[in-house]
Order: sequence, then structure tokens, then C-alpha cells
Amino acid sequence: MTVLAAAKFNYRARIERAELLAQRHPSAQEMLTFYVDIARMQRECYESLPRLATNETVVPNRANPRSELNPTTLVGPFARFLGVVEIKAPAPLAEHAREWSRCNEAARSQLLAEFWKTGLTNASSTDQLSEFLARAFLQPYAEYFQGALSPPVSGHIACRCPSCSALPLLGVLRPEGDGGKRFLQCSFCLQEWEFRRIFCANCGEDKEQNLPVYVADQFPHVRVECCETCKHFLRTVDLTKDGHAVPPVDDLAAIPLTLWAHQNGYTRIQNNLLGT
Repeated sequence: MTVLAAAKFNYRARIERAELLAQRHPSAQEMLTFYVDIARMQRECYESLPRLATNETVVPNRANPRSELNPTTLVGPFARFLGVVEIKAPAPLAEHAREWSRCNEAARSQLLAEFWKTGLTNASSTDQLSEFLARAFLQPYAEYFQGALSPPVSGHIACRCPSCSALPLLGVLRPEGDGGKRFLQCSFCLQEWEFRRIFCANCGEDKEQNLPVYVADQFPHVRVECCETCKHFLRTVDLTKDGHAVPPVDDLAAIPLTLWAHQNGYTRIQNNLLGT
């Protein structure tokens, strides 16, 4: 299966899962409906990449996803993306997209180039609306160029994505034998890499008594993995309990788990696209 074919399937799966979860979880319906609009736009961006990437006009060095971005090729698609956000997003984000639409091309290009270079390698920025616009637009490009790389070596234990150095978004437990193997999923390019089961993905704490795990009845396949040492948490989607889950989408629906974690003094290592 080619990288493009795999991604098209993934985007379709994300969209269909979001539509299902929007019906299942009314509290997340508005956010998931908005996400469907974003995912459709991301799919269009992804499908345009084989043509754009032929002459290496987007990223000069495809072996390094964080190599210098040439934003001139992306000015037109980004303008169309901002137009979708203006129409579909909640009011504050829609107005912010409108402000960026009024900016000149140089300013918009700088936003994209700066996020591509360092975005999601540290905790979320204070300008969360601009971060959302750059992250949502550039994510399919990051996924595409990450797909050209060799997969990370087995047993990789770094707490950063081995391809683009972004912070982890999620844990994923995938069935293996009688249990599950733990992976981390990147917050930018969405690559997964194998990771130790008893190990904090933020500070490296490995004492089991300092790493409590919480599960809510409403989301039995989504774990809140906390660390008492650094007071951060990672959400993990357990595919051994629900094989139909699509990790980045099921994560969006689990709004009550984020509220619970914050009320109990934990901070997420990296927020998801919609901050839920």
C-alpha cells in the first residue's frame, strides 16, 4: 500500500469515526462536527502533495521533516483553509482566521515557516488560536513527509517523536499476544513509536507506584496515565478494549477526562488539536 493510499484510508476513518462519536457523545458534538470539516480539508491538502512534492517545492529535504519549509507553494492552500475556518469555526477562532486572511502573504508565510520549524516541540504557545491554524493546516504535510522516512527502531524510549521531535499527543495500546504493546503517537506528524509500558512520557519516571492510571465508565477504552513526580498526564487509547477506536479522534471526544485531570492538578503533556 502506498503512503498516499494509507493516508486516504486514515482520513476516511477519522471522518467516519468523528461522525459516529458526535452522535454518541452530545457534549462533544460541536467540536467533533467542526473537526470533520477540518479533516476533510486536511485530506484535500494531503492528496495534493504528490504533485507539489515532485519538485521538492514544499520541503527541500524530504528525509528531514523539520527541514526548511518553502511556504510560497502553500500560500494559496492556506488562504483556502482560512476561508473554511472562517465559515465553520466557533466565533473566536473564525474571527482570528479572518484577521489572518487580511494579513499579507509574507506574514502568513512566516507563521507557517516558524511553526514548521519548532511547533509542538515545547508546551503549547500562549497564542493558541494561531497555533491551531498552523497546526491544523500543516499536519497533513507533516504526515506525508514523515511517511517517506524509515520507521523508528524498535524499543525507542525517547519522549519526543523520533522523526520531527514533537511532544507526544497520545499513548496507544495495540493488541499483542494476550495483552497490549504501548506506543506513543506524535502530536504533529502522528507517527507512532514503541514505548515502555511503565514509564512517564514526560519526565521518565519508572516507579509504578508513582504512575497511577485512571479510567472512567463513560470512556472505558481511554486511560488517563498520570505521573505523581512531574504532575503531567498522557491519555492512552486502548485498542485491546475497542478495536474500532481511531486514537486521535476518540481523544477529541473525551472532554470530561481532561476536565477531571485538570481539577486534580495534572497538566497534559501536549494538548490535542482542539484543546480537549
